[in-house]
Amino acid sequence: MTAQIINGKAIADNLLDSIKERINQRLLANKRAPGLAVILLGEDPASAIYVRNKRLACEKVGIRSVAYNLPASTTEQELLTLITQLNQDNTIDGILVQSPLPPQIEEEHIIECISPSKDVDGFHPYNIGRLAVRQPTLRSCTPFGVIKMLEAIGINPMGLDALVVGVSNHVGRPMGLELLLAGCTVTSCHRHTKDLAKMVAQADIVVAAAGKPGLIKGEWIKPGAIVIDIGINRLEDGRICGDVDFTVAKERAGWITPVPGGVGPMTVATLMENTLLSLELSEQGGAI
Repeated sequence: MTAQIINGKAIADNLLDSIKERINQRLLANKRAPGLAVILLGEDPASAIYVRNKRLACEKVGIRSVAYNLPASTTEQELLTLITQLNQDNTIDGILVQSPLPPQIEEEHIIECISPSKDVDGFHPYNIGRLAVRQPTLRSCTPFGVIKMLEAIGINPMGLDALVVGVSNHVGRPMGLELLLAGCTVTSCHRHTKDLAKMVAQADIVVAAAGKPGLIKGEWIKPGAIVIDIGINRLEDGRICGDVDFTVAKERAGWITPVPGGVGPMTVATLMENTLLSLELSEQGGAI
């Protein structure tokens, strides 16, 4: 068996085309386009690339992107003041602060300062909580992107046994909640899990989100399983790889995402959709 490769870029491009059409329809109806504030601190090369990709996606779909490129020496209070101003700006529908942040800034303080109605990353505790109680609005981009990816390839997760490896607040935990919402029986694994290989071997869906290259061995994969690799790791030779041993895993899985070109593009596309949704919700009187 050789797995079918899930082309995240193609699926994301289709989603971006749909978002662009929705925004064009708004403009024809004399409604404004969504506005996204993108805040970058310092000159980290990887962060700059991520921000550039997000700004390019904004241009593609017609979202107005407002750039705030701040020095790495920016204080936490200065950043909080800017976010508070953007929370009150009626032309800004989404606020994105690119991580990682400089050491003098506490990330959780920043996340909680962003208005839940403009939290297009889906990181705010309020939005995670809405997902937990089955009333989602703005959902964490990467996990929701995975759900959209499964829908696009015609997979109904209901009733399947799903395993999420990694329990970060931004990816692993909301991923488990998304799969639970989709009707899966969900297991979360972490550094204290005793027998990861056994857990992987039993799963119909494996989502790797630990950030450790090659953590999931290909021979562990259940034949025919769906393997979603969220990990993005840069090796010493400069190559990018995921958390799954792709070469072996693709000979056992039914479906598998590559790294790069799998989940990454879906994260950006879902961010665009969240920005549009934030505007739509505000026009409806807001559900947040």
